[in-house]
Amino acid sequence: MQVYKLLSALLEYPSQDLLDHLPELQTFVAQNVDIDKAEREALSGFLSHLSSFPLTELQADYVKTFDMTAEHSLHLTHHLFGDDKNRGPALIDLGELYKDYGVEVVTNELPDYLPLVLEFTAYLDDSEATVFLSDAKKVLSVLTENLTKAESPYAALLSIVEGRATLTKLAA
Repeated sequence: MQVYKLLSALLEYPSQDLLDHLPELQTFVAQNVDIDKAEREALSGFLSHLSSFPLTELQADYVKTFDMTAEHSLHLTHHLFGDDKNRGPALIDLGELYKDYGVEVVTNELPDYLPLVLEFTAYLDDSEATVFLSDAKKVLSVLTENLTKAESPYAALLSIVEGRATLTKLAA
C-alpha cells in the first residue's frame, strides 16, 4: 500500500471496514519510510481521531464536512469552475489521462474526486506524482485552508496532499 492509497481510503466515506483495519493502518504509518515525521504525526493523529468516535458520528461528520459545505468539496474542479460549462472539458481531460495510463475507473464518481485522484496518483512514480498533484496545488491549498478554518480533522490529510504537490521537493 502506498501513501496515496492510504490518503485516498482515509478521504472516503468512513466505513466499518476502515475502522476494522485501523491497527494495520497505524502499523503501516509507523513503519513506512516514505512518510516523513510531520506526515506520520498527522496520519497517526487522524487515525486516533477515527478510533475515538462511533462509525455513525464519523459518517455524520463526513457528510456535514464534504457534502453539505461547498467550500469543502472533494471534487477539485468544483473549486475552479463551480457549475460552469468549462468544468466538463476539464473532467473529460482528466478521465482521458486515466485511460492513457491504462487506469479503468470503476466508480460512479467524477474523475476529479480527490480520493480517485489519489488512487490514480498511487500508480505514478514519486516524481510523476508530484508533478501531477502540482497542477492542483492552488485548489489543494484553498481546500486545506477551508478545512483548517473549520477545524476539521480532515485538514491534516489535505495538508499532506498539498505538501506532496510541491515542485520544490523535486529539486531537493
